[in-house]
Amino acid sequence: MNRHHEAEDVISSKGKICLLPSVITTASLFSGFYAIVAAINGQYFHAAVAIIISAVFDGLDGRVARLTGTTSKFGMEYDSLCDLVAFGVAPALLAYEWVLRPYGRYGWLAAFLYVATTALRLARFNSQDTTSTKNEFTGLPCPAAGGMIAASVLFCSFFEFSGTLRNFMVLVTVYGLSYLMVSSVKYQSFKHAEADRVKKFQVLVGLVVLIMILAAEPQVTLFVLGAAYVLSGPLAAGYRLVVKGRKPAEKEQEPSV
Repeated sequence: MNRHHEAEDVISSKGKICLLPSVITTASLFSGFYAIVAAINGQYFHAAVAIIISAVFDGLDGRVARLTGTTSKFGMEYDSLCDLVAFGVAPALLAYEWVLRPYGRYGWLAAFLYVATTALRLARFNSQDTTSTKNEFTGLPCPAAGGMIAASVLFCSFFEFSGTLRNFMVLVTVYGLSYLMVSSVKYQSFKHAEADRVKKFQVLVGLVVLIMILAAEPQVTLFVLGAAYVLSGPLAAGYRLVVKGRKPAEKEQEPSV
């Protein structure tokens, strides 16, 4: 009898539904779905803003779950399904309706590739052991990829960029983001950042400065910050390759005793 109750407790703890994180995740899903509706209706600016809002909620749900000790397997799976909609389907549809439609087959294939690689990225993340790599991601996180597409819409709207060159650059960006999501390129993770009191104060000051920068010209700063994060992975990987290449050469040049 006791064993039966223990088994039930184990099952309930693994499949428990925590209300507050789930509500925040649902808000992220709602924002992603609204972005889809807005993109279909030709409201690209509103769709881009909705994706960015969804990314904010996505960053909050996991942090709230960890702070309140309410993490669960259900929450992780629900978050991944919502991410596929908010940062997979919504950005792909936005990019297609915004600039990719004139490319015909190549346009909707690029949008499909983006959705497929988002799903693969999430499946790989859920199946891998993340206990030893809490401070980095393997592959570009899909919220960052979706946010980059949304920021591109805001950036081009601010400067009124249009025409063939813009459309081609967005097409290349979609293919590039799709590759980076399923690549082995490492990206910095800020979800499990740990710091002492002095560093926490410095981080707080940095956040205040970041908010001021974003508030100045959000359509420009969001794009710049997003592009910097997207490029940080390949640049860091290239730097590591250069450093590794120099070390064997330095060893060969060392005089033998």
